[in-house]
Formats: sequence, structure tokens, C-alpha cells
Amino acid sequence: MKNVTTRTTAAWLLLTLCFIVRINAEENLGTLVFSDDFERKATQQLKDEPGNGWNTSSSWSAKGNKEVELVDGTLHIYIHPEAIHAVDVGHAFAFTDGTAQMRFKFHEAKDTLMLNFADLSCKEVHAGHICAATFAPKRVTLQDMKTGGMFLKYYDDRKAGKLSKEDEALIKTKQKSFPNEISINEWHSLSVTISGDTIKASVDGKEIGTFNSPGISHPTKQVLRLLVSNQITIDDVKYYKLK
Repeated sequence: MKNVTTRTTAAWLLLTLCFIVRINAEENLGTLVFSDDFERKATQQLKDEPGNGWNTSSSWSAKGNKEVELVDGTLHIYIHPEAIHAVDVGHAFAFTDGTAQMRFKFHEAKDTLMLNFADLSCKEVHAGHICAATFAPKRVTLQDMKTGGMFLKYYDDRKAGKLSKEDEALIKTKQKSFPNEISINEWHSLSVTISGDTIKASVDGKEIGTFNSPGISHPTKQVLRLLVSNQITIDDVKYYKLK
């Protein structure tokens, strides 16, 4: 009887410890400032209507054609054949340090999902691009866009075809890719955390990589834009603000 009691007590203590660890991990993410489970339906089928404060780029990038669909409690994002730009589905997320989490599903090997952190008031860069994490079936790429390819001088020089070899080499140091296999047509979870000048990406609870660069510490990220080059389905979006 004594051994049974001891084992029961040990099991109870282990469960309690696991619960405390989980709660502490959630608290360390900061304050939950936005969440969406997409449990709703659009009122029409002609235009994008993601709801809950989301906006899309289809009015200017796809001639107004529909590029998002609420489907069985998820959000399916897909590029229209007439689109001139990746689908941009954005939501306000004002923070300095924080974490974005969501579930996602790739449908084809060419699918990608970029979490693009932006500040449209920053005039040093093109279109507010600050930093990003891009998920693809074979890799994850982390970028400092503010001091990299979206820095206005570099962006304009590249567009004009006069980007110097020195600047091209510098831009290459502003991102890092990490090999990682993500299966198609299966649900996965991702997490992207920004802390100071560091951006970290995880998939299915496993840390894939971190990258340090000065532009990442930009103090006023205002919007998180989900950029989709082909198609993807997302669910259970959560944004946490730590600072």
C-alpha cells in the first residue's frame, strides 16, 4: 500500500509540474492581443470578406477578384490568375517584442507563407517592410528587410537595374534559410517570436532557427501581413505582445 501511495503522489506531482511549466510558457509569450478561429461565414461570395478586422490586397492586386474563403472554420487563401502580386491578408498587430502563432496547411509543393511584419509609417523602406519569416515545404527563411532588400535605396537601385555588387552582397547577409521538411495536406503549427534584434521560427513545437540583425529591433511593428504566393489554409491565429 505504501508503494502505491508513493507512486500516486509522484504521478500527481509530475502532472502538477507539467501544468505549471505549460502555464509559465504561455505567460512568457506576453499578452494575447488578437485571436481568430474563423468560426463564421461570409455574407456573400463575390468579394473577399474574411471579417474580424482582416483586410486583403485583392482590390488592387487582383482586380477585385476573390482570394480568401471562409471554409469550415478555417481561412483558405489562394492567388487569383489575374493577380499581379502575392495575396496579402493583413491584420493590425502593434508591438515591439511579441509572438505570432497559427495552424496552417500547404496544398502543393510550391506553396509558401510569409509572415511579414510591417510599419507603414516607416519611410526608410518600401511598403513598410520590416522583417519576415517565410515558411515553405523544404525550408524556413528569416529576413531583416529594413536594413536589407526593402531599404529604400537598395529597393530603388535594384528596380532601376543599378544595384551595386557590394550592396547585393550586403543584402544577402540580411537573411538566413534553414532546411526543414513540412508535409503537404496535413495540419502543422508555427510560431514566430521577435525579441530585440532576434527573430525565431518554430514548426510543430520544434525550433527551426533564429536570426539576428539590427532592423528586426524596429520599435513600432504595426501590422502583420500574411503573404501567400499560391495557396494555403490557416486556422487558430494568435498574436501575443510582450513589449
